[in-house]
Amino acid sequence: MIKYLTQSTWSHAALYVGDNSCPGVAASPQGGVFVEADLAEGVRVVGFEEFEGYPLRICRPVGLGREDLERLIAFACGRVGHRYDLRNILDLARYLLPLPPIPTPWRRRMLGLGSGDPTRAICSTLIAEAFQSIRYPILPIPIAGEASVFQRRHYTLFTPRDFDLSPWFEVVKPALIGGFDPHKLHWQEPA
Repeated sequence: MIKYLTQSTWSHAALYVGDNSCPGVAASPQGGVFVEADLAEGVRVVGFEEFEGYPLRICRPVGLGREDLERLIAFACGRVGHRYDLRNILDLARYLLPLPPIPTPWRRRMLGLGSGDPTRAICSTLIAEAFQSIRYPILPIPIAGEASVFQRRHYTLFTPRDFDLSPWFEVVKPALIGGFDPHKLHWQEPA
């Protein structure tokens, strides 16, 4: 549903928090640790194996210092155990496919976003709220007539593709690291 509503390749987002554990969470998987919001289990910690076989896009924030990273990770890990916010999904659908059509600025003000319960989240809002907690931009709204002045978008309006579209996140393609030689590909001719 998210891919359809957002006209995106991406339907889910997870935050990589480190190699060994999520601070304050007892049972973290060993190896790569991610915090994500799952429809059935809510906000949880998972390992790399959860994403095996899925197409992935790595979006790395640029310019964060160690202290910012630690605060970001602590924020996300502090949400483990929260429940999934199904109402936020319904609100996103109303926002992205409004009936009747209403201009975007009015739509933002009219919409009650999510359940309003701070112990609920969806995948992209969990990550957006974590980045906003350290004042890191994702896709802020430019203020008309003001150079380099932005307004924060409400964290419940973010979707997985927004991290991919953000000019402040570097898109990392692991298959291209270390070089790519198109001449080494083997092609099968069509029958």
